Amino acid sequence: MATSVVGEVQPSLNGIISDPQTKKLTDLPSELLEHILCFPVLKHVDICNVSSCCKRLHDVCHGRGKVWGHQYKLRWPRLQRFYRQNESCDWLREYKTRHRVGIQIRRTVESISKRFFTEVVSNIESLGMPEHFCEDELLFILTSDKRKSLTLKYYAKKILYFLRQQNILRSLKTFLEQPAEQQSALEGAILVDQYCNPLADVTLESISAQVDEITEKVKKMLRIKNPSHPSLRIAQGGCFVVEDFDLQRQVVCALNSVLYEQLQYKGNEFDYYNPLNSYIHQVLLRHTGIPISLSVLYMTLARKLGVELEPVNFPNHFLLRWCQKPRRSEDIYDYVYIDAFGKGKQLTAKECEYLIGHQVTAEYYSAISTTEVLLRMVGNLLNIGKRGEGNEKSYQLLRDSLDLYLTINPDNVQYLLLQARLYFHLGIWPEKVLDILQHIQALDPSQHGAVGYLVQHTLEHIQHKKHPVTPEVKKRSAPEHLEVQYSVGLIMKHKRSGYNCVIYGWDPKCTMSQEWITTMRVHQLSNGANQPFYNVLVQDGTCRYAAQENLEPHSAPLEIGHPEVGRYFSEFVDTHYVANEELQTRYPEDLNETLGTSPPPQPPCTQHQSNKPLHIHPPPPKVTVPQEVI
Repeated sequence: MATSVVGEVQPSLNGIISDPQTKKLTDLPSELLEHILCFPVLKHVDICNVSSCCKRLHDVCHGRGKVWGHQYKLRWPRLQRFYRQNESCDWLREYKTRHRVGIQIRRTVESISKRFFTEVVSNIESLGMPEHFCEDELLFILTSDKRKSLTLKYYAKKILYFLRQQNILRSLKTFLEQPAEQQSALEGAILVDQYCNPLADVTLESISAQVDEITEKVKKMLRIKNPSHPSLRIAQGGCFVVEDFDLQRQVVCALNSVLYEQLQYKGNEFDYYNPLNSYIHQVLLRHTGIPISLSVLYMTLARKLGVELEPVNFPNHFLLRWCQKPRRSEDIYDYVYIDAFGKGKQLTAKECEYLIGHQVTAEYYSAISTTEVLLRMVGNLLNIGKRGEGNEKSYQLLRDSLDLYLTINPDNVQYLLLQARLYFHLGIWPEKVLDILQHIQALDPSQHGAVGYLVQHTLEHIQHKKHPVTPEVKKRSAPEHLEVQYSVGLIMKHKRSGYNCVIYGWDPKCTMSQEWITTMRVHQLSNGANQPFYNVLVQDGTCRYAAQENLEPHSAPLEIGHPEVGRYFSEFVDTHYVANEELQTRYPEDLNETLGTSPPPQPPCTQHQSNKPLHIHPPPPKVTVPQEVI
């Protein structure tokens, strides 16, 4: 390839070469040779071939030169942010390292579909690869053809989720080591947001830029009211406190006007327990939140404009307080309390009690530290996770918020025990469960009863893992399976509920408990429980167990936007999903049936992507109890 390209370039150079007898490529100036060898059509293989031709071309293609720098930047553009402009670097060495990392990452991801994710983590860490190279390869996998390599993408996404969370935890620990007066509530809130949404594009820089935009709007409003206001002279990032109370009131008035009237921020009363209300990037995007997230934004804006507000850990309703004396006071009546959830309404100490309907002691009006703000914020997320319906989304939120809470307060026995029970319930990380239990026992020996029970059953789990049960193989040709009409990979429609789904498993008869059968009123079906039942992934992100008589092949098959699709299927081919190697092992005769049952190809449909965060723990049991009658 290199020869043909160079051959095409050489005749065009004859006119600019002073000596008409000079026709050798190697006689050209190095700068021109570099320019030729940076043509986009040349790949790394071509450069290797050219550099092996002679010493002259080998020298032009040296590792720190323009040619290999161009090849590196062309192939991995996302990595350019890790290098300074015009940085002297051994690009050939970087290219080789990144290339090797890509091969290793792919091999690792391809090997894990039959293992728990936690085992993969240790393998990734033991490879000793540059982290930014690992992430770049994982992103490359995730952005390739959306219909293919679904299992590869499924596990690549899990690894990326984990790696980013580990980085964020390290950043949080560094943040917590700073002196209390240097800790920013906004930065802490961003770290919480990032940890719970590691695959989202949430950065301190982007959030700060949005906050600065709001600050400028408030300054514009202030300029109209008071062109000489000292807050207008505060440069971005500057530190200045407005001492005069009338000037402070002008700031607060302008802030309320911009935030609640101009930008229409408000408390989310109708969907209060949505975790999005706690994530600062979502608060800025949706202009709504809960008391603590809106208070962090309000307090940050006020401080940027020279007004010091303090966070107050008021029960059931987070508040800010604004001192009305020249110096800080211990008297709770020397403060005005600001309800950021209630459009910046200013309250007296007595009026604060009306918010919650009962009296509280003076200690609840005290200012709290940034660390305590984060504990309250994470505690809210913990409670939302506990309120969940026991699905993977609520389990993931519970896991993430427990990780955060115990990073901030590692000796909280109540939450350590909750974390151990959660891991035990999900059947993951038994070795870590034992470590947690040992820590609990050291902190509080009175917990020996609960600890002893979990230790015994966790050791049994570890022993069980050493002797895994061979998964059941279901062949359609078996006499007991002759009534099974549909196969894994088929896109189906539920006749009664209307949802679209894909089959990822089946049973010749209903295998659920009698209690479930009664609750779901299975006896009302014409064939009752004595008919094939199918495990299906539904378009809305749920997993259900549906009776054969309620399913029919979809007339216009479409992709199913479910986060677990990649766990079972390797690709989508217009009319059906192709089972991956693990699923084919369990249903060895289903693929041919699927190919024979699928309707003719239809025009490709746009895939509905799910924004639900993926869980890191091993996938849930195959059957998830549906919330409606089958």
